[in-house]
Amino acid sequence: MPTDYAINVRGLTKRFGQKTAVDHVDIAVPAGEVWGFLGPNGSGKTTTIRMLCGLLRADEGEGTCLGMDFRTHSEQIKRRTGYMTQRFSYWEDLSIRENLDFVAHMYGLANRKARVDETLTQLRLTKRQHQLAGALSGGWKQRLALAACMLHDPKLLLLDEPTAGVDPKARRDFWDEIHHLSARGITVLVSTHYMDEAERCDRIVYILNGKLIARGTVAEVIADSDLITFVVTGEGARRLAETLNGVAGVEHATFFGAALHVSGLDRESLERALAPYRNDPHLTIREEPPTLEDVFIHLQEKAQ
Repeated sequence: MPTDYAINVRGLTKRFGQKTAVDHVDIAVPAGEVWGFLGPNGSGKTTTIRMLCGLLRADEGEGTCLGMDFRTHSEQIKRRTGYMTQRFSYWEDLSIRENLDFVAHMYGLANRKARVDETLTQLRLTKRQHQLAGALSGGWKQRLALAACMLHDPKLLLLDEPTAGVDPKARRDFWDEIHHLSARGITVLVSTHYMDEAERCDRIVYILNGKLIARGTVAEVIADSDLITFVVTGEGARRLAETLNGVAGVEHATFFGAALHVSGLDRESLERALAPYRNDPHLTIREEPPTLEDVFIHLQEKAQ
C-alpha cells in the first residue's frame, strides 16, 4: 500500500445552514496519481475541492494535504497547489503573456520573465502569447488557465471540470498534458462529467448528495456494483425503453447511441423482462459488461 499521500483526509464535512454539502468524505490520493472526481451537479465536488485547497473552511474532518494539516496550514498548501476553476477566471483584455506575468507577480515569483517563458513553452503557447485572452477558443483558454496554475511549480493540481464546453480534440490534448504532468510526479484530482475522461484516471471516486459512494479503479467500481447489463439493438429497440422501465428487475433501460442498455441486479428477472422480445427477428439481445455510465446511473437511482 502506498504511504506517500498527496491528499489524505477523513471525515471531511461542510454545511451551509441546514444543508450538508459534503458529508464525512474520506479521500486518500497517492502522490503522482491522477484521480477522477465524479458526481452530478450539486453533489459536493466543488465544495470538496475548495476545502482541500483552503478556500473553504471545513466544519469537520482531519488529515493532510501535501503532508500539511489541511485545516491549519491552508496558506502553505495554496502555495504548492494549482487550482483551476470551472469557469475561465483570467483577464480577457490582457494577452496570454500579460495574464501569466500578472499571475507570476501575484505569486511573487523570482525571475518572472524566465518562468513565464518556460511555462509558455511547456504548454505550447509561445506562438499565441500576444493574443488577447478574450479572443481565444475554449480549448486555448483552458490551456492558458492550466499554464497559470503551473507557474508556481505546484505539487498538486485540483481541476474543477476543466474540459467542460471544449471540443473533443482539445479535451484529448488537455488529458495528454495531464498525464505528462503526472509523469513528473504531480498529483492531479480532476472533477469531470465525461466517462471517457474518468477512464483515463488511475482511480475514480463518485460523490452523490455529499456522500462518497464508490471508489477504486474503473474495473473495480464496475465489478463492485454487481450490475448486469443486456444490450438491445435493431429496428424497434428504441420503443422498448419506455416499456421496460418499471418492469420488475429492470433498474434502468437507457439508450446509448443506437443501443438500449437494460440493467439490473437479478439475472433471472432481467431474462424474464426480455423474454417476450427474444424471438423478434428485428432485435438482437446480448449480455455485455456494464459501462461506467450504466454503473453511475445505477448508483444514483439506488441512492435516491
